[in-house]
Amino acid sequence: MDPRPAATPVLRPKLLLWVLAAVQFTHILDFMIVMPLGAHLMEALGTTPTQFSWLVAAYGLAAALSGFLGGFVMDRFDRRTALLTLYTGFGLATLACALAPTYQALLAARFAAGAFGGVAGSVVASMVGDVIEPGRRGRATAVVMSAFPLASILGVPAGLGLAARFEWQAAFFLIAALAAVVLVVAHRTVPSLRSEHPVQHPFQQMRLILSYNLHQRGFLMSAMLVFAGSCVIPFMAPAMVANVGLTETQLPLIYLAGGMASLVSTPLLGRLTDHFDKLHVLAAVSLGAAAVVFFLTRMTTTSVAAAMGMTALFMVAMSGRFSPAMAMLTNAIDARYRGGFMSVNAAVQQAAGGLANIVAGLLVTRGPGGQLEGYSRVGLLSIACLGLTVLLAARVRAVAPHAARAAAS
Repeated sequence: MDPRPAATPVLRPKLLLWVLAAVQFTHILDFMIVMPLGAHLMEALGTTPTQFSWLVAAYGLAAALSGFLGGFVMDRFDRRTALLTLYTGFGLATLACALAPTYQALLAARFAAGAFGGVAGSVVASMVGDVIEPGRRGRATAVVMSAFPLASILGVPAGLGLAARFEWQAAFFLIAALAAVVLVVAHRTVPSLRSEHPVQHPFQQMRLILSYNLHQRGFLMSAMLVFAGSCVIPFMAPAMVANVGLTETQLPLIYLAGGMASLVSTPLLGRLTDHFDKLHVLAAVSLGAAAVVFFLTRMTTTSVAAAMGMTALFMVAMSGRFSPAMAMLTNAIDARYRGGFMSVNAAVQQAAGGLANIVAGLLVTRGPGGQLEGYSRVGLLSIACLGLTVLLAARVRAVAPHAARAAAS
């Protein structure tokens, strides 16, 4: 049984999923675009590398804080109202980034964009569970997850091209314009979703979200799910230059290969998620990811083609874990807690990603010849987290066996 909130009829569920994917696309693009714009921003605003690092960190910190606070109240609101309100705030905050005249104004705007965008992303995850029946949630999650490779393939190159041709503000104007279009379509497409359960006091709701054994196992699984990839990714590009021998101009090729491969593999893994036990799919993909991470973090001088192939396998394997893992969580969590759980879960994932970056930074050092040393240790840490993710997923299934069950033929 999968109790869901009462909803207005969804006449075009596929269109709804693509709208939710578009919300995720703009949110992810807004998060990703700052890092490649670093040189432009530091030159234009006269900031130091430390100040720029705060521009990157502000988005994630705000998303984590707002995600936790959202857990108190998210299930009190109609999903449609929550999504449209938060996404409007995200669009306005992104526009404020484009109009920011100083570093301090841009920092405040980035914080606001993260606060609105992070919670909007958790509402998207909740709506997949509210609208889509359990037997199709793997494919539905894959559609929404396609926002990540699309942002790598289309968004980042477009943003960098605009920044090179005009100014750094152009990238944020582009995202704000896309958000305005998506908001109009979302207003016409997203159904009203109201909970049928009695509204609880926010503190009582949060106590239940944090105290349930199933929820605790889900949070731990989510943390390991993100940590496994986030400790490897920050040093992948520097290692490709310092250890593998690629040039800076060749780096976009590896992201293009990884994005295109992920775009093809994501829907396929979504279908496998629906047709087989989700824990088995997660375990199989994680095993492949462990093998790829082992070799990726030990790569030495090689050809561009080999580097592109290895990066593509890495992105396919890492992103492929999210469809079975998130489908399991969506199935496991009761609808009355789903909005608050997903909001807190988003905060947990942001915190895990930030911690992974810090830990990886402690393990990697610059060698006397300029090469990065210790990246192989990061790989072993990632492999351990991949294994923990599967073990924690098994614990989730032990409490909620229906969460991993394959769809009926």
